[in-house]
Amino acid sequence: MSARGMADASAVAGLRIVRMANFVAPASGGLRTALRELGAGYLAAGHEPVLIVPGARASDRMTAQGRVITVPGPVLPGTGGYRVLTDRRVLTGLLEQLAPDRLEISDRTTLRWTGEWARRSRVPAVMVSHETADGVLRTWGLPEGAARRAADRLNRLSAHAYSRVVCTTEWAEREFVRIKARNVVRAPLGVDLLGCRPGLRDLALRARYAGEGEVLLVMGSRLSVEKRPGTAIDAVRVLRERGVAVRLVVAGDGPLRARLEEKARALPVSFLGHVADRGRLAALQATSDLCLAPGPAETFGLAALEALACGTPVVASASSALAEILGSAGAVAADDGAAFADAVEALLERPERLRRHAARMRAECFGWDRAVAAFLAAHEAPVLRVAAGGGALVPEGLS
Repeated sequence: MSARGMADASAVAGLRIVRMANFVAPASGGLRTALRELGAGYLAAGHEPVLIVPGARASDRMTAQGRVITVPGPVLPGTGGYRVLTDRRVLTGLLEQLAPDRLEISDRTTLRWTGEWARRSRVPAVMVSHETADGVLRTWGLPEGAARRAADRLNRLSAHAYSRVVCTTEWAEREFVRIKARNVVRAPLGVDLLGCRPGLRDLALRARYAGEGEVLLVMGSRLSVEKRPGTAIDAVRVLRERGVAVRLVVAGDGPLRARLEEKARALPVSFLGHVADRGRLAALQATSDLCLAPGPAETFGLAALEALACGTPVVASASSALAEILGSAGAVAADDGAAFADAVEALLERPERLRRHAARMRAECFGWDRAVAAFLAAHEAPVLRVAAGGGALVPEGLS
């Protein structure tokens, strides 16, 4: 690299990227995974990621994803443990102290004020759309027309507040296209292709949950209203009535668990609760025949993508973004048990080797390295890479 190139690289490297997020599940979930993997990627690229999240008590620690600051925040009632950052004075003080070069916000509602702070402080700021506003509002019972009007108003405010809005899929981008927002960019999320792989398939684990000749289904989901987990149980009921020998394993917890257990009392459904061991969860995904992802408001669906990486096809809600993610590596269905049952039977008609191969191949389009590069591009931060042979990180184009 020339002396000029080295100077240019030094000038653009090492940005402090401060990220703030609400509604992060206490122990797992797609948002938590995305924050962790993106932070680790920013750190590996030579930047300084700092994550601010709510929690039960204050803490400040260095982790594999960079510095993580936990600010005490109250539990949002009815959400099964979600906490929110509410003390604007404390948060403003933190931002002033941290003096970010870039700001990244994962909450378009209670944290939207940070866009104005960033504008006053001349800090480029992005808001990451991890869900569609109208989709979430509909799952909570708001009529479609009212949900769309409310979402449009909310999205106009968000688009105005930030330098850029990052959407993870074309599906998620549509609601901003609808309001003619001009500062929207697309950046996909990713999947751990090493931690989630077909080789984790475990016959002993399979025997624990399904007998010979039975179809093993898995659902990894937070058990909350917006995820519509009851659709999976309805599908099991329909399939059993049709004479299909299926069993469902549910990995996840949430406010609807007791109600779902009652709903599934006479069905072959096993509730594991939260599975903290990521290796155990990946083994379960790799061992199952199909994964069910009934959430209608998913804008990406990391749990479903992890199943694909494990070689397990996915049946997903046609109302979500997963049709865009799955391609031919799964199937989509209307949001009811019969439609999901139809899709399960259609996928099972495909030869197992071919459907599992297609699932893995599709997942390999979504490595976290590509996701990190896309998010850094949204920040107009340097895209760094590891030189061949494990050399130092250098900016793309300067090697």
